[in-house]
Amino acid sequence: MSVNKVYLLGNVGRDPEVRTSQSGKFATFTLATTDRAYTTKSGVQVPERTEWHNIIVGSNGLAEVCEKYVRKGTKLFIEGKIRTRKYTGRDNAEHYVTEILVDNFELLGGKPEQASAPAASPNPPFYNQQRSQAPGAPSFDGSGNPAPY
Repeated sequence: MSVNKVYLLGNVGRDPEVRTSQSGKFATFTLATTDRAYTTKSGVQVPERTEWHNIIVGSNGLAEVCEKYVRKGTKLFIEGKIRTRKYTGRDNAEHYVTEILVDNFELLGGKPEQASAPAASPNPPFYNQQRSQAPGAPSFDGSGNPAPY
């Protein structure tokens, strides 16, 4: 038995880029998660550390929600799975990228300054990935080969 599940709580690093592939609409963006600085019991200071995650929302409905309501700075709670894929870049070299394929997400807190979304309600919505699409992430181009961001 194995489990591939990830939960992230962080801030969107750039406005979502919504594109269309053979399997429908999908959105890509980055999410920053930060471990705050702290001091251990022995007095060692551990600095703040920010991790950046590549996020893929591969459902037409969720991609449209991202397009309308998610902006740089939006706080999101994401549930998904980790995937590492290999692609050949424009330099003909092989590259690897690790991504989070979103199953569900929840908008948290107030809206960012530049968002055109309505003000956050006391109970923000939780959006579920539609399971009707084929397993795996959507293609980024018509050839079926994923392209780098």
